[in-house]
Amino acid sequence: MRINSFISAVIAVSLLAGCGTVDKMGGWVGGWFGGSAPKQKPAELVEFKPSVNLSRAWEVSVGSGAPFSFVPASDGQAVYAAGKDGRLVKVDLASGRELARIEIGRPISAGVGVGDGLVLVGTLKGELLAFHSKDLKPAWSTTLTGEILTAPVVGFGVVGARSNNGTIYLLDSADGKLRWAQGRSLPALTLREAGSLAMDRRALYAGHPGGKLSALSLANGAPLWEVSVALPRGATELERIADITGSLALDARMVCAAAFQGRLGCFDLREGQSLWGRDLSSLSGVEMDARQLYVTDDRAAVYAFDKERGANLWKQDKLRDRRTSTPLPLERWVAVGDYQGYVHLLNREDGAFAGRVATDGSAIRGPMLALDRGFIVQTANGGLYAFRIQESGIRNQ
Repeated sequence: MRINSFISAVIAVSLLAGCGTVDKMGGWVGGWFGGSAPKQKPAELVEFKPSVNLSRAWEVSVGSGAPFSFVPASDGQAVYAAGKDGRLVKVDLASGRELARIEIGRPISAGVGVGDGLVLVGTLKGELLAFHSKDLKPAWSTTLTGEILTAPVVGFGVVGARSNNGTIYLLDSADGKLRWAQGRSLPALTLREAGSLAMDRRALYAGHPGGKLSALSLANGAPLWEVSVALPRGATELERIADITGSLALDARMVCAAAFQGRLGCFDLREGQSLWGRDLSSLSGVEMDARQLYVTDDRAAVYAFDKERGANLWKQDKLRDRRTSTPLPLERWVAVGDYQGYVHLLNREDGAFAGRVATDGSAIRGPMLALDRGFIVQTANGGLYAFRIQESGIRNQ
């Protein structure tokens, strides 16, 4: 891995002091080596003949999210989104009309999670804040032991949350009371952003630093199974980072995950048995539809795999180093955002470009939200955009 001697010296000093974290966008925590542009020169946007039209349905400002990865969420009637300065908004899904807005009064570092009549966000001080989705009035709050950098998940009467010290929590969604907590030791060096959580009626699924994926019983937090998606490799702690930081993909049969500097793998939901795996390094995670699994690698290439057998169906590599987001399946297309705020629509069958639309020029870091014949995206500068897809009748070659 190419890294200049000064950064290497900083990492060495930090490791002597104990565990450390690295910003997954490439800079050391604290902002010393941050910045919006990728280290490698990104690919220029290619020209193509669109086969779909992308029209902006509505736009709302929720406030800057950088450097955190905020994700919008919906309950089917409204969209909820948050910004780091403490703003939480509720927007009508169809029209974009603002239904409610509150200023929480302190910075937010993670959100939003929606379910069970609640909207949830987290803070760097470990505060997990719950609001009623109807009017955004406070419901309850609790403090966890560590920064919250991942959107909570909520449903089935419980809330799943994680802090950046390796602890995963399950709380009662009615009052925020703790049901159980599961801690784990962390490698000497990890990526700054913790992986997303996924949940069904039986278990809470989590990817971990070091390439592990686990299923924790909702009943008592006991591990139902734990598997290795990737094994750390290399001579240095930096080279041995193999964290699962992005989204997990889940259906009724399998759960899939991808690790940085590691592998992509799919596992049986009940027993954790490996179904298939491929060597691939990803920072943004995976998503699936009924037939295919989609992932972007750490050089921003977009892949589609057969979900059942793991065969690579196509690869779109013309977005190299544009920091593409988690792919979003949309009927016959797949959408990915990039570091300049463009959303690229790819054909699901072959990965060819089908459409492109600009937002506000700032990075799209978190996953997007699917609409009926469209999608919603939140940018680092706090723009919340809804786009509609209309086929133009022209097939891109």
